[in-house]
Amino acid sequence: MRQLTDVDQTLRKAADAREVPGVVAMAATGSEIMYQGAFGKRDLGKPEAITLDTVFWIASMTKAITGTAAMQLVEQGKLSLDGPIGKVVPEIADMQVFEGFDASGKPKLRPAKRPITLKHLLTHTAGYCYNIWNGAMGKYMEHAGIPGVTTCENKALSTPLCFDPGDRWEYGINIDWAGKAVEAVSGKKLDAYLKDHIFNPLAMTSTGFKLTGDMRARLVGMHARGADGSLTPTPFEMVQEPEFHMGGGGLYSTAGDYIRFIRMLLNGGALDGNRVLKPDTVKLMSQNHIGDLNVTPLRTAIPDASNDFDPWPDQDKKWGLSFMINTQRTPEGRSPGSLAWAGLANTYYWLDPSRNVGGVILTQILPFIDPKVMALYAEFERGVYRSLDGTKAAA
Repeated sequence: MRQLTDVDQTLRKAADAREVPGVVAMAATGSEIMYQGAFGKRDLGKPEAITLDTVFWIASMTKAITGTAAMQLVEQGKLSLDGPIGKVVPEIADMQVFEGFDASGKPKLRPAKRPITLKHLLTHTAGYCYNIWNGAMGKYMEHAGIPGVTTCENKALSTPLCFDPGDRWEYGINIDWAGKAVEAVSGKKLDAYLKDHIFNPLAMTSTGFKLTGDMRARLVGMHARGADGSLTPTPFEMVQEPEFHMGGGGLYSTAGDYIRFIRMLLNGGALDGNRVLKPDTVKLMSQNHIGDLNVTPLRTAIPDASNDFDPWPDQDKKWGLSFMINTQRTPEGRSPGSLAWAGLANTYYWLDPSRNVGGVILTQILPFIDPKVMALYAEFERGVYRSLDGTKAAA
């Protein structure tokens, strides 16, 4: 374990000043944990301190785990990256594309030009979107009586596409459908599949869609950031008896569990003698699979849920099989070709295969892309790379 004094000071100062309610951060190489720290409160309305084993809703950090499950089944020949996924999940075999409303207020829909593939789903190029960042789809959902995806009602997945599969990148409910595909070919509910084939092999004992009594005892509280910068505890809990397990964002976990998942990927698919993916599969997942397309900025349509998100606007971002890929070295020190993503309540991770390092930083604040958390994330990451480089600031 390394002493990252500068990181400790930054995180502790932010928690003491209540810039964040509490924060847990961990960094690791493939072979060891190199840093861990926990500062602040689990809930600003309660006395309990946050701890390294505190449980967070990790939201879209779920996506990489569901993507891993799908790729296990690709390895086994049960799923195909390039074949029509509608053969496995008939509900999305013949999709419609939404093109706005006509003069009378009726939705304009047309058949999609091509079928959706698993690769489309894992790369967010299938045509699906999220109403948080797509106001037009939000209006369609209101018109059609479609609930938000976090309700975990099957009807929430019944939205049309907003473009033809393969035409562009847009963040959306794709990985929820990938989770349905995992269920269809494995014969197991997604929670059971993930437990048997990912969580148990990796000893991720505090990760799941449903909160156990032990997990609930360590659960962090959700907080809302006000316009004045203040934080207010706010009720939140994912549906505990869902119609579908939300492969795109339903998991609860801890920093310690998720760093084990990251270490597995850094090690080419194995950890502590347990293999989850083949090395070639990890390499495949880490490559650009959207060609000349680029990851585009997320412009909020629901400000209470998310701020705008446009990381490193001066460089192109690509997408692998469930990760964002930066194409240039970042100001924080991340190598080109690194993998990363995040969760809606301000949880973040990255892994840098070139430097054999990755990290996770967890808070529980809405809206997404909280400026104070983003500043902490950047300082945490810089501290990790300073430590790797052996510079004095990390001593």
